[in-house]
Amino acid sequence: MEENKNKNKKEDAVTSKASENKKTTGAFATLSRWFKRTFFGGANALYNEMNNGDDEENKDDDIFAVEKIESPGKQRVKAFFQKKLAVGALVVFFAMFLLMLVGPFIYPIDLSYIETSQQNVAPGLNMMSVPKEMKGQIKTISSNSTFSVGLSEDGNVYVWGHTKTLLSDVSKIPEEVKNANIIHVAAGTDHIIAVGDDGKVYGWGQNANGQYGPIPEGNATLGFLYTFAPSDVLNGNLDPAQIKQVVCGKQVSGIVMNDGKFYIWGNHSIGATNLAAVKKYNNVEKLVFTTEYAVLLLKDGTYSTDGTSSFDYTYVDVNGVSTRVKLRDYIEENGRKVVDIGAAGSSAAFVLDDGTVLVSGVCANGENIVPQFAEGEKIVNIMGGQKHYVALTDKGTVYSWGSNTLKQSKVPSGISGVSEIFVGPFQTYAVDAEGDLIDSWGLKGYLMGTDNFGRDIWERIVNGGRLTMTVGAIAVIISSIIGIIVGCLSGYFGGWLDMLLMRIAEVVSAIPFMPFALILSLIVATMGLSEITRIILIMVILGVLSWPGLARLVRGQVLAEREKEFVTAAKAMGVVEWKIAFKHILPNVISIIIVSMTLDFASCMLTESSLSYLGFGVALPRPTWGNMLNGSSNSVVIQNYWWQWLFPAIFLMITTICINIIGDALRDVMDPKSSQGR
Repeated sequence: MEENKNKNKKEDAVTSKASENKKTTGAFATLSRWFKRTFFGGANALYNEMNNGDDEENKDDDIFAVEKIESPGKQRVKAFFQKKLAVGALVVFFAMFLLMLVGPFIYPIDLSYIETSQQNVAPGLNMMSVPKEMKGQIKTISSNSTFSVGLSEDGNVYVWGHTKTLLSDVSKIPEEVKNANIIHVAAGTDHIIAVGDDGKVYGWGQNANGQYGPIPEGNATLGFLYTFAPSDVLNGNLDPAQIKQVVCGKQVSGIVMNDGKFYIWGNHSIGATNLAAVKKYNNVEKLVFTTEYAVLLLKDGTYSTDGTSSFDYTYVDVNGVSTRVKLRDYIEENGRKVVDIGAAGSSAAFVLDDGTVLVSGVCANGENIVPQFAEGEKIVNIMGGQKHYVALTDKGTVYSWGSNTLKQSKVPSGISGVSEIFVGPFQTYAVDAEGDLIDSWGLKGYLMGTDNFGRDIWERIVNGGRLTMTVGAIAVIISSIIGIIVGCLSGYFGGWLDMLLMRIAEVVSAIPFMPFALILSLIVATMGLSEITRIILIMVILGVLSWPGLARLVRGQVLAEREKEFVTAAKAMGVVEWKIAFKHILPNVISIIIVSMTLDFASCMLTESSLSYLGFGVALPRPTWGNMLNGSSNSVVIQNYWWQWLFPAIFLMITTICINIIGDALRDVMDPKSSQGR
């Protein structure tokens, strides 16, 4: 009785639904049903209509219950996503692909970029990590190369950044320095100088060229390359109250006294090649070092660059035209005095008493394009980095110009109240009158370090990965096209065509792949072709040499398919032979082709990387993962600069492993004989 009631209720519900459907008939309803059945399947639409959204547990009692039908494609997709390892590999590969696709737009590279001061920097983002102990006590900060040294008001010394080189580690502050009350400190490219309140000069780091003390005995015979530290410096006979400035450069050091006397020593063969010419002066107000020279500001408002003509000329605005003039003549003719100087790389900046800033030397990246200062502002301090300048005015405003490759010239907006600036090659620290750090900007470090040319490994991995994947993908497409055509023709038509094509495949297979690819790549490299043409030819070489395996696979599948009934039916209907082969048989073996292409993609990536690693692939400086590994193929790099080979190897390994896992999973789910793929 109860069952009849339930049955009557269901029949009434169906009747009610049918009457409602009649009311909503029309063009829109018809199009909606067509759309659903076209894109979501007719079986699913029929199932939903007949069951009217009944609960899952009551569907067995439904009088119009229709079993859901899934296509083989959906079944395979379901089977693939049931494999957790394969899904994980797909996610990782997709993330890697997106990174290599979008990354080069976020991290563009300049193929001509070389920065020797940043060679072989270890991974880390601590180049601007001022120790918290210096909070509110910053007295001075000196940066050079890849590290900084700071001095607090209580006389303590702190070092941060990339401090370790092959020969020294400047973070290892000597115990005598820790126990002393330090009043001055300065950083060079590979050493640090500190002066205590007792006049004693301390130094640590690299001293092979006499940067801070007596030249080591082993280097004494090369004394003609170095200027020895004066006895007053070595013996600690300096009056600490008279020390005005301590400054270091590229393996050179200097101390300026209040009375104009100054001391300068170190490697005068590279760090200050005009050292012997300028050391005669005894009225020095300020000393700065470029990468090769010492530049002096004298107390009489003049300057000295004796021993070099690199700073003889500058550019000034004459009636709206930038005109090259002699620097010294221009200053004297206008009756001006030099009140401050700064040095950046191979150029020097001279601040005149009227507020004019003139830049001289080998300028690049806009070092000589001085910004327009606000009216009434006067420069109180100017300092140079590697290829940029930073100026502080009496209003507490900071201006910066020159190279901005590492964001060293990008002054934060809204910065004000600056009392002092400390500028390094790629960092700037702005400090207020209380010794608190207001802000800092510039190079924080490198996520994955740098190579032997100072290039960012992370940026090169991102840009190199796109090229490696592109070469692998294009090579697979070329080899797949050849393999599919040859295999399909050979398997379907058989006979003499099969014999001919398979013998050609055997000949190509018999060629030693790597030696032959090396020979062809070498020939291409010596033809004087453009870089793009060379890359295209490398992709073609890889594709042309790797098709026989796929051709045999396709041939075997076509041989099996051509004996089936649908082929006989197509022939009986008069379908053209090539259409039967490529439009009827080929779609039935496409799943095997997809699996093969997936696995071949990883193989082509590895082959390109192998060619580049051996020096026959894509040429430097354009990066690929392979030639990045090639640049690390020596014992010094492997032992001391592990990041240069480890990170490219990890990216290449992860990508190829993920592709292989995806390919294996596709083979399982597409193989009808595989129990895992059912």
